[in-house]
Amino acid sequence: MLAIAGGTASGKSTLAKALALHRPGAVALIHLVDFYVPAHEPHRGIRTLSATGAETLDWNHPGSVDEDAAAAALEAAATNGQHRIVVVEGLFALTTLPKVVAHATWRIYVHAPDDIRLARKLIRKIEIQHQDPLVSLRNHLLSGRDRHAQYVAPSRHRADLVLDGTMPTTALLTAVDHLVGAHLPPTLDRREQRARPAIRLPTGHLHLIPFVDTPAFRWGRKRNSCGVGQGAGFRPRGEKPCPDRQV
Repeated sequence: MLAIAGGTASGKSTLAKALALHRPGAVALIHLVDFYVPAHEPHRGIRTLSATGAETLDWNHPGSVDEDAAAAALEAAATNGQHRIVVVEGLFALTTLPKVVAHATWRIYVHAPDDIRLARKLIRKIEIQHQDPLVSLRNHLLSGRDRHAQYVAPSRHRADLVLDGTMPTTALLTAVDHLVGAHLPPTLDRREQRARPAIRLPTGHLHLIPFVDTPAFRWGRKRNSCGVGQGAGFRPRGEKPCPDRQV
């Protein structure tokens, strides 16, 4: 099982869907968002007050997820003999749901700066869900920001691989390929796979740093206070450390 976590709109769902799309039939995909308890059942899950003043299910709290149902779906997907790997993605895929986390063979955290995540969320609310963005902003300030800091962000330290959610999906898929290895079959586009540069991965926790416009990147493990430099991370050869780099 590959567990993928990250904040709201960090890019975790996009990565998970891309893995399944590039390996049709080989990857079973489970979204933890499908296992929240019914919002209309007031005695289940964690309740909170929305910015509208109405009581609602707290979607940013792990106690609102039906952990038993999610674990059962994971077990079914892992034992039906139809898939090579099961990918589970969600806010709490790396922590606070022990019945789910215990099955993880590999753990990935997708990171994106808070302002980018919030902007992506608002765009989604406006363009796809046709909701008032002011309600989302107020809910973010009321509880969403604190819930992320309490339950989601700390799970980054449990990850085997930390990915930059602002990077192109193809670059993220390359990193996942090298983490999971032979457990995944080749992608549909074999030409693209052959064109990918070979990357030697060190052991231990890995971090991807944004690169610019060249495939001449390298891996390293030491990190300074700004997350780059000292041979650290995933960046173009010759690029110097930058104090204002967002990791």
